[in-house]
Amino acid sequence: MFTGIVEELGTVEHVHDQGDAIRLTVRAGLVLEGTALGDSIAVNGCCLTVAEIGDGTWTADLMQETLDKTSLRGVQPGDTVNLERAVTPQTRLGGHIVQGHVDGVGKVISRSPSEHWEVVEISLPPHLSRYLVDKGSITVDGVSLTVVAAGPDHFTVSLIPETLARTTLGSRRPGDRVNLEADIIAKHVEKLLAAHDPKDPA
Repeated sequence: MFTGIVEELGTVEHVHDQGDAIRLTVRAGLVLEGTALGDSIAVNGCCLTVAEIGDGTWTADLMQETLDKTSLRGVQPGDTVNLERAVTPQTRLGGHIVQGHVDGVGKVISRSPSEHWEVVEISLPPHLSRYLVDKGSITVDGVSLTVVAAGPDHFTVSLIPETLARTTLGSRRPGDRVNLEADIIAKHVEKLLAAHDPKDPA
């Protein structure tokens, strides 16, 4: 589990294409502190398992499902990525409950800069729209954000200077793909209510 509070920006060191999988090596610093083989690190909001640890780097294996369902298929050496270690019982829950399980991929539609913040509009796969509400939570590339306005096929978020400076969202441009994870609480509530739907013959 994660909180959507990015700990540091890492740099993709190497991408080894294995056909139906890739081995991704990321250069990092902070997230390697206390990290062991088998631990989880979120990369742009996608939970990956540490398979190797090197000198200032770590490596993970990405299977076909991950490549098909996230934006990580297109990463290249030199790309910057958002990194967050899994939470511990002592971690402050500064964002919201994030699983690191990407629900879909959106695209940056537009950016509207202001003096002290920037409004970013992002496309939304239709099957995720029911989980978004104004002032609700959404994870974009591993960053916990508050929805400003939720539409049927898009939503907007306001990014403060801290988010712009410390995450990849400061450099995303219109057309760039981003990983999206909806609020897990909303998904569980939906399933529980559906189980008690009087119109359901079951």
